[in-house]
Amino acid sequence: MMDPEIMYIDLEKGTHKIDRRGDLSSYLGGVALATELLKENCLIEEDPLVNNQPVIFTKGPLNTIFPVVTKVCSMFTSPLTGELGESYGGMRLAMAMALAGLDGIVIKGRRGAPCILHIDDKGVRFLDAKSLWGLDTDETTRLLHDQEGKRGLRSIMVIGDGGEKGVKFANVTIDSYRHFGRLGLGCLLGSKNIKAIIVEGARGREVDNLKEYKRVYKEIAKRVIDTDVMEKYHGIGTSINIKALNEMGGLPTFNFQKSQFNRCSRITGEYFAKKHLIKKLACSGCPIGCIHIAIRRKKFGEPHEYHSTAVAYDHELIYSLGSMLGIARGEEVLELIEAVEKKGLDAITSGVLMAWITEAYQRGLLDAKMLLTTPAFGKKEGYLKIIENIVIQPNEFYKRAAEGTHSLTSHYGGQDYGMVLAKNEVAGYHTGYGNLLGQAVGARHSHLDNGGYSIDQEINSLDSKEIVKKLIQEEIERNLLNSLVICLFARKVYDFDTIKNALNSIGIKISKEELHEIGLRTFLEKMILKERMGFSYKDITFPKRFFETEALFKALDEENAYEILNEYIEEIHRIKLSRISPLD
Repeated sequence: MMDPEIMYIDLEKGTHKIDRRGDLSSYLGGVALATELLKENCLIEEDPLVNNQPVIFTKGPLNTIFPVVTKVCSMFTSPLTGELGESYGGMRLAMAMALAGLDGIVIKGRRGAPCILHIDDKGVRFLDAKSLWGLDTDETTRLLHDQEGKRGLRSIMVIGDGGEKGVKFANVTIDSYRHFGRLGLGCLLGSKNIKAIIVEGARGREVDNLKEYKRVYKEIAKRVIDTDVMEKYHGIGTSINIKALNEMGGLPTFNFQKSQFNRCSRITGEYFAKKHLIKKLACSGCPIGCIHIAIRRKKFGEPHEYHSTAVAYDHELIYSLGSMLGIARGEEVLELIEAVEKKGLDAITSGVLMAWITEAYQRGLLDAKMLLTTPAFGKKEGYLKIIENIVIQPNEFYKRAAEGTHSLTSHYGGQDYGMVLAKNEVAGYHTGYGNLLGQAVGARHSHLDNGGYSIDQEINSLDSKEIVKKLIQEEIERNLLNSLVICLFARKVYDFDTIKNALNSIGIKISKEELHEIGLRTFLEKMILKERMGFSYKDITFPKRFFETEALFKALDEENAYEILNEYIEEIHRIKLSRISPLD
């Protein structure tokens, strides 16, 4: 195992130190390492936004030296849910951390004025960011791109107005097109007066057994490039799911009032590829190019005066700012995506929140005086105004809206159609019990914790024991992948044997049993940490809307859902007592 090098930054004192943590070498990196660092540094009993709550970034030993191992893990206490915050981002950040010689970064305290952290292999510089405070994410990134660091060797993370104004679902933009999206990391950075973080360096890395490394690399690269395992992600991208889910009856529409959108044809991935796609990008160390960029033309004068902007899109963005809101034109979806991106807001949270606002307004629960607009499904204008007001927070309603959908439904009612699970807004699938349970019980309450939406499509009949087993097994395996910070799009490439061979080729001798233990241990450690933060599986409730709208043309039964939840709780209790996973 390798001893991770961790940089600790004290914002208040303006100091830093680097520790070589041999005691943490068995955690490999990524989420396993970040979980231990969070356990060491978080203030369990304190508010998520107190000054000394930590922000943690970790990479893994395979980052950028093997194909599609491109992510960085961030962990923190979530301002949105009040418990575990866990998010993943790509582009050049993992490479930049490697060039800086860092396996982890721990940031604590609060700077007295807006700042930029410029981190490299020599240390940290604290730069003045007062002139950037108030700028959107695009403008901030552009200015820093022109002024700071070496092009191609650095990564630039920024927050927008949302993070500055304390919106609890504000995100962090990485190198223009990727994000630490969910659970409010941008809010946390804003509370610390961090406008941007730049990471770069010039360190190299030697591999002892170059011949074996090249052999394993070529083997993995062949699977990535020469098979169809990852073709979906390069071709149309994840937005191919829009049409498929719509045909299957699993695409959330009009705030989950329907699971099919009969005006879907102009927001499908196929339509975007034909009409809007201009290029594809890849994270550093990835040959796939899954980041799909659209062109958005904007007229600003007569005659025929236009300028254009580049906007990244994917399935979740089209769902949350398209079908969920009844928006049926690709151009309007791009306009809404650009609006939330520039403000530095999480798109899924924003879309789900606005869908609830729209239905609550239609039902008379909210009024136009409160909303300062009249939202309607299928009409972009009201949503653009809501996005602006969430950041400005001109009244008490929008101050609550800046805290997320759960805060709004707790105060105004409408919980039955507020589409949140464990205080986190739901992702773009309505496929069945696996998806419903998976997001509710997953460590970060994400569809990516355990892939419940895929389990629904594999299991044709209600088999509660099989659903529970698969959810737990998949989350344990994904914790291993996330400890190496392998992009989850490559999860079918990196099986246990492949991971073992990759690690062995760079001098990390490890068995499949030890790899499984890392996944299981991380799964349990996160669960225990969440419980210490106040989370309880027994507090989980399901909005009734899940049972009113068919999923894949089948009605879900509320009683069945709670029975499966109870089975999950019992199985988790058994695993905690015996440390036996469903794989054994």
